[in-house]
Amino acid sequence: MFPKKYSNLIFVLIMGFGMSLFMTLIITYINTGMDNGYPNRFLKAWTVGLPIAIITSLLVGPIAKRFVDKITK
Repeated sequence: MFPKKYSNLIFVLIMGFGMSLFMTLIITYINTGMDNGYPNRFLKAWTVGLPIAIITSLLVGPIAKRFVDKITK
């Protein structure tokens, strides 16, 4: 188990992983279709998309949280 103080970081990592996985699967399929080369194209695209998704989540997440806290009660 991880200490509670790491919960936000773990959440961001899991969300970045999951979102980039599903988005890359779908976008690669839409753009190139399904054939024997699909798994390689997907993995190549995901190796680019995963770090971008995690970094973006780390940067945008706190800003989004502050904004949501301001507009909700």
